Amino acid sequence: MRPDRLTGTAGSWRVALRVARREARRARGRTALILVMIVLPVLGLSFTAATWDMSELTRAERIDRQLGAADVELLPAMAEPIVQTGWGDGWGPRDGESAVAGPVDPATAAGLLPAGSRVLPVQRQTYFEALVGDRVDDTVAARAVDLTDPLGRGLARSLRGRAPVGSDEIAVNDVASDRLKVRLGGRVTSGDGSRTWTVVGVVEFPDHLGPVVALPPEAPARPGGAETTLLVDLPGAVDADLVRRLNDHGFVVQARIPVPGPPPGTEARYGNFPSAVDLEGMSTAVLVGGLGLLEVVLLVGPAFAVGVRRRRRDLALVAVAGGDAVHLRRIVLADGLVLGAVGAAVGVLLGVATAVAFRPLSERYLFQARFGGYRFMPEALLLIAAVAVLAGVLAALVPAWTAARQDVVAGLAGRRTPAAYRHRWPVLGAALVAVGAGIAAVGANRTSPTVVLAGLVLGELGLVCATPALVGLIARLGHALPVALRIALRDASRNRSSAAPAISAVMAAVAASVALGAYIASEDARDARMYEPSLPAGSVLVGRTDPRDPTGPPDHDRVVEAARQHLGSAVTPVPVVEARCATGAACQVLPVLPPDRVCPWFPGAELSEGDRRRARADERCRGGPDDVYGAYFEVTVDDGGSLPILVGADPSATAAATAVLRAGGAVVTDPRYVVDGRLTVGVDRTADPEVTTTDTTTVTGYALDVDLVVPRLVLSRPAADQLGLTPRHTGWAFTADGVTDPERRNRFATALRPVGGVHVTVEGGDPQTPVRPFLLLLAVAAGVIAVGATGAATGLAAAEGRADLSTLAAVGAGPGVRRVLSLCQAGVIAVVGSLLGVLAGLGTALIILTAVNRHHAGTWPVEPAFPLVVPWSTLGVLVVVPLVAMFGAGLFTRSRLPVERRLD
Repeated sequence: MRPDRLTGTAGSWRVALRVARREARRARGRTALILVMIVLPVLGLSFTAATWDMSELTRAERIDRQLGAADVELLPAMAEPIVQTGWGDGWGPRDGESAVAGPVDPATAAGLLPAGSRVLPVQRQTYFEALVGDRVDDTVAARAVDLTDPLGRGLARSLRGRAPVGSDEIAVNDVASDRLKVRLGGRVTSGDGSRTWTVVGVVEFPDHLGPVVALPPEAPARPGGAETTLLVDLPGAVDADLVRRLNDHGFVVQARIPVPGPPPGTEARYGNFPSAVDLEGMSTAVLVGGLGLLEVVLLVGPAFAVGVRRRRRDLALVAVAGGDAVHLRRIVLADGLVLGAVGAAVGVLLGVATAVAFRPLSERYLFQARFGGYRFMPEALLLIAAVAVLAGVLAALVPAWTAARQDVVAGLAGRRTPAAYRHRWPVLGAALVAVGAGIAAVGANRTSPTVVLAGLVLGELGLVCATPALVGLIARLGHALPVALRIALRDASRNRSSAAPAISAVMAAVAASVALGAYIASEDARDARMYEPSLPAGSVLVGRTDPRDPTGPPDHDRVVEAARQHLGSAVTPVPVVEARCATGAACQVLPVLPPDRVCPWFPGAELSEGDRRRARADERCRGGPDDVYGAYFEVTVDDGGSLPILVGADPSATAAATAVLRAGGAVVTDPRYVVDGRLTVGVDRTADPEVTTTDTTTVTGYALDVDLVVPRLVLSRPAADQLGLTPRHTGWAFTADGVTDPERRNRFATALRPVGGVHVTVEGGDPQTPVRPFLLLLAVAAGVIAVGATGAATGLAAAEGRADLSTLAAVGAGPGVRRVLSLCQAGVIAVVGSLLGVLAGLGTALIILTAVNRHHAGTWPVEPAFPLVVPWSTLGVLVVVPLVAMFGAGLFTRSRLPVERRLD
């Protein structure tokens, strides 16, 4: 290489790029390893960007899918008159008026439309439940629309059969067919058994690929029912007078082109609704991207470091030929630039191709809707490619500085000259960890995810800076270890530039998984601690869904038979009698809390910090949210026979409460309401149009101290008479042994569905903790990254340590030493990285949970604290990672030791 070729910036970079291209061809194994580490994240991000762009419908595609063959769609605004935007995506009351509009009436809309218009009512989401075997399935969506109408045919695509035309016919999509276990020509029974439908067609709604059925056309929804919209075929164009006339009657007009707008200035006040820039979300996305970029740099960095050591003689020749430190740095940086560019191009192409190939699966299982066109978000793909190139350059940055500082004579002789480790790095790392922990704590205290994530990024960078010092410290402890493990520790300490990034990559992946897993596990534990049953364990309450239903309680014999068949036990139901106002009007029956026990503060924006502090210290305000917002009591009339089932107190307390009820008193499940054996009960009749007063009476009271989510007030018949209440039998209560089995509970409730209007409350005795597959997926992802980083670092260490292996072979080491040494090298990286990651993750979770708890402790009402829970399911997966890495290293390592001649 001539010195004049190295002069000038452009010439220097041109030569560096040629050298990088030649080196990539020569070291194909290392090149392939680096490309895989760069291509995989680029592929994933490109797949996500392309899939997201295809899933986002354009306005024209969305309007075509919404309107079908119609010209406009009329949506009820539930207020009149209104003013709307041109596209109908925003509206507001006109001139501050807010008169409430009634439900949509097609006849009313028809009178507002031009002559010759056609209207098709559509209910896009309505309630549907069906019997599937011995259970009721209410997870299938339903749409009520006449698919035989020309206006409705554009809303769905017929796959097989025909559109339903009668009230006893329905159409299903393929997912609903599998969910309901029915095929074309089969029959579906409603959940209450009152009607059946025949499946006459299989259709597909492009905007809903989840389970959905097309019901026969129905009348417009009643108040409180499903919303009805109107598809309209107009004889002409949409003009300003038509839009204004429809807006006056509370209809929002959505058309294929913008409708004539509101008067000037009105849209800006009411209908435009511009979405603000989500700076918090953008900052979070940038920080998450930064974490991913750091992970790629840590994974790729060791490969460049080993490459520099393998090329130290070539770099020394460049220095002898006249190249200075700048030229040496550019040669190494060119490796990162070339491989980053190639990895970016390959990753983007593979990501787009994968998005196209997996489009049908993404449509069905991810978005549950058909995509629009083939679009690939070129701006995002260019940004992803640029980040990949940046990752390659950053990964080569530290090796480039190392190459520029190497000893030329040692490089020409092929001798190692390990760079002197500077002691300022652990100091900088400790400082970054401390600063990051403080920032994360501040962000958690202010409930700002962006600030928390920024602190975690700084803390992770600090751990990365301190990892080489930790590697050296661990290596010093290996004097008493076996030979293979001692050599592995020595190599890790000597080659910190490659071992430390690999350990840091494992640590970062494991720490993120453990921290998030600990937070989710703590949230689950907090929810379980806050759980309060509605009934004692094993109790069942069967009553009417509507308490004012005049049909009375469900049939006694049917309840007993259903319990015997599905709960596996013979029961003796106890009647549940509720208290109603004598006039039949709505009223509220509540115990009256003594004035000296009422919390004097009510939460609100006007409450000062001093008042909140005094409220937290006040004993009257420590009983929970009910002290602040007021409690809701379930009121029954009984002589004590239902207390064991509805309340579940111990036998002695139940006996005492029964005695009070039989003496004409009342029982309450909150001890604060009873003072000196007396209880005041009030009846608020403000909802009664004839009576607007609150009556109170004081009777003998007894308090049962039980933990139920809904407190209960049990009145004796004399007490109910004093309050002017009418007892009414509304249901049955009993205790059964089989209620802990969810399948039995479901079958029992299904058996009572045909009765109609029945509500079943079953208390299994334990909170239903949600299954968190996300935790296991997170742990598996961290494990894959850890195994990949360990395998890459182990392979690089093996390539770097060939001379040591030759020495071992020369002194008589057996073939198994090679495998044991690779196993120990993998173990050092995986074990150290996993242990540091677990400690860092638990420390991060502790900081976040402590800060969140401190924030909650300063609020009022006080919220329960988050306990620190170790995510054992996540740790169980991560514990296997070092074993897998070590086993893989030992399995795929050649046991034959090379015998080479060293040139010194």
